[in-house]
Amino acid sequence: MFETKEIAQSASVEMIDEGLRSYMIKVFNYMGLGLCVTALSAYLVANTPLIGLMYNIDQAAHTISLSAIGYLVMFAPLLMIFAFQAVIARGSVFATQAMFWAFSAIMGMSLSNILMAYTAGSIARVFLITAATFGTMSLIGYTTKKDLTAIGSFLRMGVWGLVIASIVNIFMHSSGLYYAISYIAVVAFTGLTAYDVQNIKNLYYQTGYSSEFAKKAAISGALSLYLDFINLFIALMNILGGSRR
Repeated sequence: MFETKEIAQSASVEMIDEGLRSYMIKVFNYMGLGLCVTALSAYLVANTPLIGLMYNIDQAAHTISLSAIGYLVMFAPLLMIFAFQAVIARGSVFATQAMFWAFSAIMGMSLSNILMAYTAGSIARVFLITAATFGTMSLIGYTTKKDLTAIGSFLRMGVWGLVIASIVNIFMHSSGLYYAISYIAVVAFTGLTAYDVQNIKNLYYQTGYSSEFAKKAAISGALSLYLDFINLFIALMNILGGSRR
């Protein structure tokens, strides 16, 4: 009887682990596809006539600046994050997916300046560094037994401070603040990657795999990891990127 009970418990744990693996693969697939949409969107803006909508380009003076539409696109992802939470709470799975793909595309448009400001070699190098860092911290977040809630909450508050400082620096143009924000962002989003992976894992145990909320939670988790990756990449580009000029 005891042997039968142990076998049943072992089978149950196995099913949970298999379900968790499938769930995490689904989350990372969403995130990876979101990054692909972002890369394609950035490329199209930087290499087609769409560039004229986003930027005011003065060929004679060799200057480039954001147009009115460019400023709108630059701040749109921040606004869409708040809208995303409302869709998660009240929308369908399809609406949540549509919001995620739209967000990924708009983010790509807002990041098109990276393709124009930095060399292709440095972009590829920093992307690989970002991927290696992200992968390492994801593994730590997935396997660690330590509760990262307190660390994650602290880092999230720090990120909002970085957002405010970044907006202020748009008008201040302080190079010192620019690099300080970048270095702090690297630390913050490296830590948040581990926290978010653990949080997604814990949420799976609470919600299961097949419910509608679980499906929306998978997309929400993918968005969190997507933002960690993108922000880590941007911060590293600010520090390590090779300028075209």
